[in-house]
Amino acid sequence: MRDALPRPHDGRALTAQTLVIGLGNPDRGDDAVGVEVARRVAEERLDIRVLELDDPSEALDAWAPEDTVVVADAVSSGGDPGDIHVLDAVARRLPTGSWAAGGTHALGLAAVVELGRALGRLPRRLVVVGVESGRFDHGDPMSDAVAAAVPAAVIAVLAALDEGAG
Repeated sequence: MRDALPRPHDGRALTAQTLVIGLGNPDRGDDAVGVEVARRVAEERLDIRVLELDDPSEALDAWAPEDTVVVADAVSSGGDPGDIHVLDAVARRLPTGSWAAGGTHALGLAAVVELGRALGRLPRRLVVVGVESGRFDHGDPMSDAVAAAVPAAVIAVLAALDEGAG
């Protein structure tokens, strides 16, 4: 985890930040994809803050209303493993059902985003890059299809960052 600009004691941001959050557990198969994407983005872009979180609810304390945030996570919507979904979570709600389920998280990303919306705590820009996944057993490696999608997911995250800067 990199933290270029720590927050003051009351949690407010010193300045608007660009933040990439990789959600997931590296020891649970395809759930590792969000963390892997975030790690690769960190190698490409030294000018942004990158966090690896296992629990999506921690994101509420990581971002501020003036921030630009891109979240990478494993999703399960019934698509083919490795499919990539890019959604603007400020403009519209994340899909419900199995896509929004917690997976290996106690509280899923969609629920956290809606909680943030209800509390008025969403960042000004929030993009979710979801990679369709299917293997979440403890100790499993990431599936070949999901691992092969990591470079495209990194490109999607970088594109969302560049779009947010313009």
